[in-house]
Amino acid sequence: MTDATATGARFGLFLDRIRRSSLPRRLFRHRLFVTGLTLFLIVLFMAVLAPYLAPHAPNQNNFRYRLGEPNAIHLLGTDNFGRDVLSRVIYGSQVSLRIGFMVVIMNAVFGTLIGASAGYFRKLDNPIMRVMDGLMAFPAILLAIALAATLGPSEFNAVLALTVAYAPRTARIVRASVLVVREMDYVQAALASGAGHLRILFRHVLVNSMAPLLVQLTFIFAVAVLAEAVLSFIGVGPPPPTPTWGNIISEGRNYIREAPWISLFPGIAIAFTVLGLNLLGDGLRDVLDPRMKVETR
Repeated sequence: MTDATATGARFGLFLDRIRRSSLPRRLFRHRLFVTGLTLFLIVLFMAVLAPYLAPHAPNQNNFRYRLGEPNAIHLLGTDNFGRDVLSRVIYGSQVSLRIGFMVVIMNAVFGTLIGASAGYFRKLDNPIMRVMDGLMAFPAILLAIALAATLGPSEFNAVLALTVAYAPRTARIVRASVLVVREMDYVQAALASGAGHLRILFRHVLVNSMAPLLVQLTFIFAVAVLAEAVLSFIGVGPPPPTPTWGNIISEGRNYIREAPWISLFPGIAIAFTVLGLNLLGDGLRDVLDPRMKVETR
C-alpha cells in the first residue's frame, strides 16, 4: 500500500468515527452551541456575499447625502463623506473575519508548536514558558497596540501583533494538555516500542490534546475581532478608507450627536459577532469537556 493510499484510508476511518460518534448529535442538541453557530453563520454569510448584499460601493463618496439619516435609499444612513453605512458595515465583516481567521490560524500553529514543545520536552519547558510568562505579564491588548504602533498600520501588522499578544495563552493551554497526555499508558507503550519522539508527539499526544485547543481558538477568534476594532479605532489597524468596523466607529465618533447611526451599527455588528463566537466556544467546552454537564433540553 502506498503512503497516499494509507493516508486516505486513515482519513476515511477518521471521518467514519466522527459520523458514528455521538459528538455531532450532542453538539446540535446544545442550545448555546446552536445559537452561537447560527449567529456566526449569519455574519459569515454576510461577509462571503458582501458584493451581492451591499447596495452601494463601500468607498463611494456622495457629499450630497452627507450625514444622511436612515431612509429607503440608505437603510442605515450615510457617514461624513456620504458613504452608505450599511455597505461599509457589510464589507467591514470581510476584514474583521479575515483578520480573526488569520489570527486563529497563526495561534493554532505557533501556539501549538510552542506549547507542545514545552510540555513534551522537559528540558525546554522552563526556558520556553519563562518567555511566555514575560509576554503574558503585559495586558494582551496593550501589547498588541504597542506592537501594531511600532510596525505601522496595516492588516498584516495587526494580525502579527495580535498573534504575538495571544499566542502565549494558547501555548499554555496546549502545554497543560500535553503534560497530562504524555503520561498516559499508550504514550509510554509507544516509547517502549521504540517510536521516535516527534512521531509520538504528533500522532499520539497532540491528537488527544485538541479539545481544549479548539475551545481556546473560538475565544481567540472573538477576541481578535474585538481587538482588531480597537486597533482600527485608535489608528494602528488597517488604515482608512478600508471599511473595518473599528474605522467606521472611529470616523463616526466626531459626529456622535448629529449622526449616531455611523458608530451605532458597526458596534452592533461587533457585539453580534463576539456574542456568537463566545456562545459557540461555551457550547464546545460543555460538550468536549467530560467534567461539564451538558444541558440538551
